[in-house]
Amino acid sequence: MPGTGERRLRSEEPPDTGPANAPDQRPDTGERHRLTALQGLSALSLDAMASVAYGPESIVLVLAAAGAYGLGFTLPVTVAIATLLAVLVASYRQVIAAFPDGGGSYAVAKRHLGRRTSLVAAASLVLDYVLNVAVSITAGVAALTSAFPALYGQRVWLCLAVLALVTTVNLRGVVDSAKAFLVPTALFVGSILVMIVVGLFRDAPVSTASAAGHVSALGEGATAVGALLLLKAFAAGCSALTGVEAVANAVPSFRAPAARRAQRTEVALGALLGVMLVGLSVLIGRFHLQPVEGVTVLAQLADASFGHNLAFYVLQFATMVLLALAANTSFGGLPVLMSLLARDNYLPHVFALKADRQVHRHGVLTLAAVSAALLVFSGGNTNTLVPLFAIGVFVGFTICQVGMVRHWYEQRPTGWQAKAALNGLGALLTGVSAVVVTATKLTEGSWLIVLALPLLVLAFEKVHRAYGEIGERLELGRIPQAPQRARSLVIVPVSSLSRLTCQALTAARSLGDDVLAVTVTHPAPDDRAASEALRRDWTLWNPGVELAEVMSATRSLGRPLSAYVQKLAESHPDAQITVLIPETEPAHVWQRLLQNQRGSVVAHAIRRDTTAVICRLRFRITAGLR
Repeated sequence: MPGTGERRLRSEEPPDTGPANAPDQRPDTGERHRLTALQGLSALSLDAMASVAYGPESIVLVLAAAGAYGLGFTLPVTVAIATLLAVLVASYRQVIAAFPDGGGSYAVAKRHLGRRTSLVAAASLVLDYVLNVAVSITAGVAALTSAFPALYGQRVWLCLAVLALVTTVNLRGVVDSAKAFLVPTALFVGSILVMIVVGLFRDAPVSTASAAGHVSALGEGATAVGALLLLKAFAAGCSALTGVEAVANAVPSFRAPAARRAQRTEVALGALLGVMLVGLSVLIGRFHLQPVEGVTVLAQLADASFGHNLAFYVLQFATMVLLALAANTSFGGLPVLMSLLARDNYLPHVFALKADRQVHRHGVLTLAAVSAALLVFSGGNTNTLVPLFAIGVFVGFTICQVGMVRHWYEQRPTGWQAKAALNGLGALLTGVSAVVVTATKLTEGSWLIVLALPLLVLAFEKVHRAYGEIGERLELGRIPQAPQRARSLVIVPVSSLSRLTCQALTAARSLGDDVLAVTVTHPAPDDRAASEALRRDWTLWNPGVELAEVMSATRSLGRPLSAYVQKLAESHPDAQITVLIPETEPAHVWQRLLQNQRGSVVAHAIRRDTTAVICRLRFRITAGLR
């Protein structure tokens, strides 16, 4: 939104360099700062890719309560999750085509399910994205401190260092982040796929050294597995699906044709994730793996397939790096979502602004700040954050699926019944998962998310009402009355005579019908002497502008001036009063420390206490101190 009447005048403008688009130059459309399909895979899929490190393990840990018999259901549960993944990928592929401006479940709900439901979807995505940053970084640092226990006491600082790295890379643009994270992504995916292929040719584990000496987490033997346990395992394993929606949320970040490239990325993400999840589950059953305390399931699989050698450590290192960098998915998706919310007046408009590299800088920095607070609050402990994770994304999944059912019903293209049935199945599965995950984790902290969702929705609505009131006062969307010329009175605060004073009065006389110079005086003897000297010099100079004195008993500068301006406004109700504040702009940045900041003090007081227009005249000092 425009400012509150403040303008900035500069006494020295840069020379005209000719037309903006010279004949030999093409206008910069920002395409070079957008993603290809491959770059999108590395920039927006890190969260989903990294989830294979803890998704299968989540299933195994739940089924382990039923003993070895329960572990036999690992593959069926994983296949069910892979089926849901296929449904989600197919659905989000359609979402990308139908909503090429991004926004995912928020955009779908906004069009088909109403404003309040869309805000619930947006709030769930915001919470999930923020938690994903904290969970990913703490998990990556946990892998590092497991390898190097001496670093455990510094885990919070390590988390903040990783966050600073990811934030810095993303401030340079989504393309730079994609290029930076392409190698770690390729190394991780390649290592997992090679491990699966090698493991399929093994008849027995090559090594069990990683699990040796660790306590088994396997429960006592059972001869039956209840439906509730299977549902809980399914819901736990669905944590591997977090990040599937990120591509649909960030469609505008892709190069043209953006929708087609985003669809390719979504399909590639789903295919790779599905193959890895099912492949790892097959290996778990093939090697009859049992969960043990202190060693991840992925580490045991690497040990069984490769042996305890260099390949084992390469996979562990790649896992550690990718887990830490999986936060990049949030930095790619959340700023775009926040920009859409800002355009709809549910967040401050500053989040809709883009920097030179097509970066939503304010969204990136806000995400980093909130994530840093979470990291400090949790003490860098993953277990503190995990119970809060993945609930929001299931809510978003469900809302998106229901919205797409409504979309097909309203549009009714060829084959819409099958598409609607597919989305309906997805809504049912993700809805059940959301309920199960929330219920099973309620005592572990998920109640915080249940409480945070409506609070965030209320915050969105409060911002929206505020913008509505502002728009009503500004009469946005209406044709205003014809502008009328009013008598103009320009007030120039002065404290001494200089070239800056001359520049200010010259500018003031060109702006207004009447010009009045004002100086603030104090009763102290030395201050009084300076005021008398200024009055004497003013008379000798005789600029044709009256100099008024305003007394201040407390040596305050802003309040006496604002009170004087307010009195003038009351005595001249038909005049447009402008306060022109002269300031110097040093030639070097460090010289700004030498300024007394009087201009800022005066501008703040005038803006706070009056309705006067503020002009700040900047006098550039081009040749000065070194």
